[in-house]
Amino acid sequence: MAKQNRNVTLIGVPLEEGSGRGGCAMGPAALRIAGIAPALVDLGYDVDDAGDLRPAPASDLPIMDKAKHLAIVGAFTRAVEAATYDAAAKGSVPVLLGGDHSLSMGSVSGMARHAHEKGRPLFVLWLDAHSDFNAPATSPSGNIHGMPVAFFCGKAEFAPILDPARPLVDPSHVYQVGIRSVDDEERRLISENAVNVYDMRAIDEEGMAGILKQILKDVRQANALLHVSLDVDFLDPGIAPGVGTTVPGGATFREAHLIMELLHDSGLVSSLDLVELNPFLDDRGRSAHVMVDLAASLFGKRILDRPTQAG
Repeated sequence: MAKQNRNVTLIGVPLEEGSGRGGCAMGPAALRIAGIAPALVDLGYDVDDAGDLRPAPASDLPIMDKAKHLAIVGAFTRAVEAATYDAAAKGSVPVLLGGDHSLSMGSVSGMARHAHEKGRPLFVLWLDAHSDFNAPATSPSGNIHGMPVAFFCGKAEFAPILDPARPLVDPSHVYQVGIRSVDDEERRLISENAVNVYDMRAIDEEGMAGILKQILKDVRQANALLHVSLDVDFLDPGIAPGVGTTVPGGATFREAHLIMELLHDSGLVSSLDLVELNPFLDDRGRSAHVMVDLAASLFGKRILDRPTQAG
């Protein structure tokens, strides 16, 4: 967590239209019921729950068969971008409670605007089974939750959702960890755009700690802000089944907590997404509690105190 910042703003994003499957709209409520606010308060943070965003559909956006539900996803993108920017500009850490991963089109764009105003780059740590670097022309499904990374990098300007002159994220500043499901065309695009991808084989060979420490070193050397986007399907479905896009072979419970602990120790995190939680598919709230536990680790919950290392 960004050093000395003890203010957190929770922003609920009951968005499911980007995923093509119902249920994610209940994600913010499930995270609240699982105790996200009390967990952060217990760690000494001042928590402002800003409630849920509920924008009307953006009637100015076109109907596109290859970008399903564009009017509602676009409206949420605009609302999330503004809410994320406003929270960060006021000195708070925005925590987006999702909702499907298309919400990151707004959250990352809002943080990119904030970082630009501070004269600093924005880096993104994308913890996910999927690269989400599609555009309508390459997406097999047309579901927009597979497009947010391409969008906030300026590689998927398929509709006037946000100002095309907005600050963008350099694709080389995106670090994707836990990847294990990538479309053929998407594979070419992430390679051409120099996105940093650590798939599960890389994790097996190099170790989670070594990978994270190198990423954090890059962020620190660039004097960048760091946005973390955590998808439930980053985790192995045996740990967190409450997601509509399960992919076997994901991160273990301990690997995920290690990431969060290293992120907290770094003092570099400026904002956080918790996305793709689908309580309808969950097992008695298990996935929601895991996500809250991971968020608490990111904000400093630990079993033993260890000296903070600048790694």
